[in-house]
Amino acid sequence: MKCIALDDEPLALAIIRDFCSRFPFMELEKTFYKASDATKYLRKYPVDLLFLDIQMPDVSGIEFYKSLDPGPMVIFTTAYGEYALEGFNLSAVDYLLKPFEFERFAEAVQKAQDFYTYQKQSGRPETQYLFVRSSYRLVKIHFADILYIETMDDYLKIHVENRKPVITLMNLKAMEDKLPSTEFCRIHRSFLVRLDKINFVRNKLVAINTIEIPIGNRYEEEFNKRYF
Repeated sequence: MKCIALDDEPLALAIIRDFCSRFPFMELEKTFYKASDATKYLRKYPVDLLFLDIQMPDVSGIEFYKSLDPGPMVIFTTAYGEYALEGFNLSAVDYLLKPFEFERFAEAVQKAQDFYTYQKQSGRPETQYLFVRSSYRLVKIHFADILYIETMDDYLKIHVENRKPVITLMNLKAMEDKLPSTEFCRIHRSFLVRLDKINFVRNKLVAINTIEIPIGNRYEEEFNKRYF
């Protein structure tokens, strides 16, 4: 992945430069103190990932990123936690709160690498996972780990094996389109299930672990075709 970093603090850029050098799949091409210099560079040399400070004297990182169209993946770096929500709304890969340790930096970078690979492979048969945005960051979820998905107003609650449910802003139809139809089936206007996680079907109810989910009349015929 080709990367640049923009931060008005020399020490912060030195740390990012050092941390990036430890990843063979990353190439930190340039670092910048001024947003104007970074803008000029990006016009000529597109990159895959941008490390971006938020609180800078000439322009905020938020406004800078909004000016990029289209923008690369971004990992925001800042000492101010109150910007996390706005960073999330801009589809940031992650949000690093200064001072951050290498382990936390590595977590964010790996997330960017996974998402980069996902974007390149999306739609191919070998793609066995998806990314959703939850709690101000990208979350990687393997298809095989999903038990079922339910709607919560404008959100989805993704129930996953051996971890807490993941909450994301998305509708069920959009999620259904992202999942392989051979493995998942919508059985109700509010529920989408993974077929091989079903323990049994009885009285128009599907059991997954200890949860019983109703089969809606509209979806019953299609479910029966695909499950039985």
